[in-house]
Amino acid sequence: MGKTKDGKNSSEYAGLFISAEGLKGKQSVRATFRLPIHVIELLGIVAAHLNLKQKSLFDQLIEDVSVLDKVAKKAHEYSPENGERRQKTFVLSRRSLEVLDLVARQQNIPRDVLVEVSIQRLLPVIDAEQQKQKNRAILCKDLESCLAQGENLLRKAQSLLGEEDQVTEIMAEIVGICAKKVSELESIIARGQSMERFDAHGKSGQEIF
Repeated sequence: MGKTKDGKNSSEYAGLFISAEGLKGKQSVRATFRLPIHVIELLGIVAAHLNLKQKSLFDQLIEDVSVLDKVAKKAHEYSPENGERRQKTFVLSRRSLEVLDLVARQQNIPRDVLVEVSIQRLLPVIDAEQQKQKNRAILCKDLESCLAQGENLLRKAQSLLGEEDQVTEIMAEIVGICAKKVSELESIIARGQSMERFDAHGKSGQEIF
């Protein structure tokens, strides 16, 4: 078993040591790929909706060799779209780029296709989020109805008891809180509208994952 300079077992400190190679692997680099427009937009929309940097999300899709190898096998069954493509430069870690180059070479598959299929792993994510967005909108409508009923009850209380009655004041506080939360919910739904309208599957409608 190895020892450190102070004579302690090196296994106790496994994972603490760093190397120049490891640090270089985390350096940011740029790489350009030619991809369908909706695939480029898919990465951006999911990153924005989940409040992630595109680089972080891209790295998560690419950096694991074993996962990317499985994606490459799926990609052999995939028919690349014939529609409009656009060159897009991404920022990613050097390690992710090395993994991408390695798997593309070993599996004899173009890097562009491997990136295209990798990004489409996000389709189930956005499908689920789009359904959540629809459900949020339904619940927001229900809550707006509750608010309207509360406002009617408040007006009734003001008429029957007066604005300074203790019950009226409590009801006014409840309605005020409800109105504030409805406004917050409407803002959340408004922020998700671009995702809700997005046609994640594009023209081909291919189901890969």
